[in-house]
Amino acid sequence: MNDKYLKISELNTYIKSLFDENPYLKKVYLRGEISNFKNHSRGHLYFTLKDDTSRISAVMFYSSAVNINFAPEDGMNVLVEGRISCYPAQGTYQIYVDKMEVDGLGNLYLEFEKLKSKLAKEGLFNPEYKKPIPKIPKRIGIITAPTGAAIRDILSTIKRRFPICETILFPALVQGESAAPDIVRQIKEADSGKYDLDVLIVGRGGGSIEDLWAFNEEIVARAIFEARVPIISAVGHEIDFTIADFVADMRAPTPTGAAEMAVPTITEINNLLNSYQIRLNEFTHNLIHKSKLRLTNITSSYILKNPLSLYELKEQKLDNLLDTLNNNITKRLENYTLILNNLTSSYVLKNPLNLFAVKKEQLSFTKKNLYSNINNIILKNTHNYEILVNTLKLVNPLNILDKGYSLVTKDNVVIKSTKDLHKEDIINIKLHEGRLKALVKEVES
Repeated sequence: MNDKYLKISELNTYIKSLFDENPYLKKVYLRGEISNFKNHSRGHLYFTLKDDTSRISAVMFYSSAVNINFAPEDGMNVLVEGRISCYPAQGTYQIYVDKMEVDGLGNLYLEFEKLKSKLAKEGLFNPEYKKPIPKIPKRIGIITAPTGAAIRDILSTIKRRFPICETILFPALVQGESAAPDIVRQIKEADSGKYDLDVLIVGRGGGSIEDLWAFNEEIVARAIFEARVPIISAVGHEIDFTIADFVADMRAPTPTGAAEMAVPTITEINNLLNSYQIRLNEFTHNLIHKSKLRLTNITSSYILKNPLSLYELKEQKLDNLLDTLNNNITKRLENYTLILNNLTSSYVLKNPLNLFAVKKEQLSFTKKNLYSNINNIILKNTHNYEILVNTLKLVNPLNILDKGYSLVTKDNVVIKSTKDLHKEDIINIKLHEGRLKALVKEVES
């Protein structure tokens, strides 16, 4: 009666056969961006392949995955080759990838790398800016969604490990376009100083690169960097990395891990207190022992038993100092007296006019020497001057005119040969006394 009703598994198996028998679906080439990537412990790869408007589930078994030469991750653009079939257990169709290669990087991944490089150059990731996380915090702030596994894991871990620590939740959107501004607003609120926080945990649970993107925004990164309260970043799972992880003072692999980093356990506190107690006891014991030794030395000293001897020693030392002082004063007075006697008995002091006469005689002698030296210099320079004048006269070409010679020029050029003259030329003749202007009547070689 009910034979017309199929089991779901039978329907899905039939649909699978339709996919498998379709020749157009046995070899399909697709281009898309990886999202929700998961690397199974057995080596199989599970991910979503998407474009601007659509997506398809994809699986790449280990036998094919070992042949790729790169590490797939969310945001990568890839080229895949495979077959389309149905997964009967869920009734969904997917592509079974045989080959995959990189087709450039997705927009989100490129934005991630660009911002990461920019902030790294500015120094926001440098270790010297990382603030230490307090070992025993009294109050912890938590910025995350008010519902979900992340806040439950953080609160339960803190309560289990260190129940006396206070926690304050700053609820924020952690996904979507409004998430980044909301996270920044809550960071500034928590860091305002009104709550006296020792550490701040900022994060959320796992998800795709799109889900975690608010923690890759530049405004969130700068808010974390500028915060005065130490911040632990707890975004996603251990394999997820965001810009917030690099900027934060400490990165936790998970929200639970952030809670474990933020607070110690009661056992750790007890061990720490025990070590402090042991060190305090040792210090007190050593201090008492040293004080006893010092007291013993003092009580057994000769001076304490004979205090008068200390006075006698000081009295004797004072006498010695007074004797030394008196001797020094006496010697100094004797030296000054000797100097004074020498001055008062000196010949110059008794006969000051003699000193003036000597200086006057020295001045007269110096004056004579000065005049004599000046005259010698003048005579010497005069003689040198006469020698130079006579030398100039000897080499002066005009002196030869004294002997009856003349100097003939034409246009201010000395005539040395008849070749330089022509008939009817006007020439100038310089004589020993005066000049002549003449007309050339004839030229003979």
